[in-house]
Amino acid sequence: MNTLPSADQAHAVLREAVRWRLLGMLFERPRAGWHAEIQELGAGLDDERLQAAIAAAGDAGEGAYQAVFGPGAPVSPREVGYRRREDPGTILAELKAFHTSFAFTPRAEDPVDHVAVEVGFAGYLRLKEAYALARGDHDAAAICHAAFERFRDRHLRFLAEPLAAVLEGSPVPHAALAAQILFEAVGAAPDDLNPVVEDGDGGEFGCAGGVCPAVDPLEA
Repeated sequence: MNTLPSADQAHAVLREAVRWRLLGMLFERPRAGWHAEIQELGAGLDDERLQAAIAAAGDAGEGAYQAVFGPGAPVSPREVGYRRREDPGTILAELKAFHTSFAFTPRAEDPVDHVAVEVGFAGYLRLKEAYALARGDHDAAAICHAAFERFRDRHLRFLAEPLAAVLEGSPVPHAALAAQILFEAVGAAPDDLNPVVEDGDGGEFGCAGGVCPAVDPLEA
């Protein structure tokens, strides 16, 4: 049980929420004002890895992003791209249910299983947890924290490892760094459920078309 006063807990969780928000933004398409936003968000963070990712994003442009993540490009930024043996509708429906339950409205540009949206939602849950702690509502904070852990285990863990593998050596180094940070933060899916990155028939950066086969996690 955490014995920190609520205000201290809230500040610690709020810092985590900012890290998650920044991490999600590093997977977004570079747009007008994007560079300034990530620099401003990271200004108060004492995190060398995230600072390195921000620095790597200094020259990032939409062209390189689309060449890696765009239609027909070698890397899928979507969770369904790494869970091909599972019904995509089931995954998307569960993600939408998470969003509805916590009144989350993502950027309209990306689908709900896009890595930027998923990581952004994780940050949103930590933000709601921090707000509940600041108000002294530990029951609400516990609900948000449990939702964060469930979301991490049911979604982010199936996306993080294969995405980090396929982005290694790609021409979007800030996203490659962000993917490594994400994988280290959430860990891998269980061994018998873990998406497999196959060698030999991959695209330019790894799996063929950025899509790696996976077993069905709902059969476990």
